[in-house]
Amino acid sequence: MRRLAAALAAVLAGAAALTPPAHAASPAAPPDPAPGGPQRPYEPDVEGTDNVDTLDVTATRGPGRSVTVAFDRRSRAAEGEVPAGARRFVFLFDRSVSFRPESFPTCARAVVEADGVAACPPGSLVGEGLGSWPDGSEHDVAVVNTRVDGTPGVLVVIPGTASILEQTFERVRDPYRGDYRWAADEIVPPGPVPPGERAGTTRFQLSFGATREHRGRTVGFVETGARPGDRLEFGLWSEFVTGQVVLPTATVRLRS
Repeated sequence: MRRLAAALAAVLAGAAALTPPAHAASPAAPPDPAPGGPQRPYEPDVEGTDNVDTLDVTATRGPGRSVTVAFDRRSRAAEGEVPAGARRFVFLFDRSVSFRPESFPTCARAVVEADGVAACPPGSLVGEGLGSWPDGSEHDVAVVNTRVDGTPGVLVVIPGTASILEQTFERVRDPYRGDYRWAADEIVPPGPVPPGERAGTTRFQLSFGATREHRGRTVGFVETGARPGDRLEFGLWSEFVTGQVVLPTATVRLRS
């Protein structure tokens, strides 16, 4: 975490050095951790509130090297009651964490669209969650192992809102490599609702982790070489329709 903080401080210092003395330097946005992944269609920024985001994470060791990582993001509007809608989320995982999607069955998006998560092969459900909206509604979330244009990833399925979001697993870029290795890059595609009218979630809980027997041993969809009690780093890079980018982080100890 200290290395990431130093790198981001250098970015800020460089931005300040390039700013004319007569003007105050505006804080530099945290750089994109996974710029090589799928690209979101261009959409101009809109006026709206800033979001104030916080992040809690738990990491719980399971059989073998398996681990369940649970993200709990809370968001509120700096002005008004409705947070701005999201464009993209990039979940950042500690350097000790790796993924084994090849050891789990996959489920195609077309199957989910046609018949729901229940039609997916057994073992392809690799996580779960819960989304909360400003109107007080809550909807269950399912995380399904898949491939996105040939790339390992997951589908984040919210049946109650008829939403299917795609995440791809990407290696992080500098200056994040000191703390993280893998990212789950999620694009929220443009839709028929104008960007300024899209309501953001006030809380979104999403866990990654499942186990199964594979080639005679127990494997995890998510695994770690860390030991219980070790400190792990996680983050959630988030971009909103206003152009705002935030990066709440969490340092946690691995539970047994």
